[in-house]
Amino acid sequence: MALTATMYRVRLDLSDVDRGVYDALELRMAQHPSETVAFFLTRLLAFALEQREHLAFGKGISDAEEPAIWARDYTDKVLLWLDVGAPSPERIHKASKLADEVVIYTHRDLDRVVADLSGKGVHQAENIRVVGVPTALLDALEARLDRNTTWGLLRTEGVVYVSGEGWSVEGALVERRLR
Repeated sequence: MALTATMYRVRLDLSDVDRGVYDALELRMAQHPSETVAFFLTRLLAFALEQREHLAFGKGISDAEEPAIWARDYTDKVLLWLDVGAPSPERIHKASKLADEVVIYTHRDLDRVVADLSGKGVHQAENIRVVGVPTALLDALEARLDRNTTWGLLRTEGVVYVSGEGWSVEGALVERRLR
C-alpha cells in the first residue's frame, strides 16, 4: 500500500523587514512521504521569505520538471525558480536558462551545496543565490510543528525570528552566490 501525503494548514504572519514585505499567509501544504521534516520546513520558510506576486508551490518532489516553488507571470514566463535542498548542477543550469531568477534554500551544509554547484558550467551561476537555513532553527520548529500551525515570522538583518503562543526561536540565514 502506498503512503499518502500529510496535509498541513499553516498560517504565517509575515514581517520581512529586509525586503519590505508584510503579509498574512494561509497555506495548505502537503508533506510528501519521502520528504523529511527539515526539507518541508525549509520549503515553508523559502515560500514565506521569497513571498511575491504569482508565487506558488510546484510539483518539485513528484515532478523533476518543476521546482519546489516558482513564480510565473500571466504569459507563463518563469520569473522565479526556487529549489530546496541540494539540486543537481544540471537542474540548476536548466532553471537558470528558463527563469529570470534562481534561488536555492538549503537545510544541508551550505558550503558543500555551493561547492557542488560551482564550476560545473551552470548558466549565469554568479546570479544564483543559495540560502542556508540553520539546523538549530529547523530542529526547534520541528518540535512545534502541528497539522494546524499558526506562527509569526519576522526577518530583519538576515535573522529569522519565528514565534508562537508563548515561545520564540531565531536563526541567522547565510547567503552565498555560486562561483
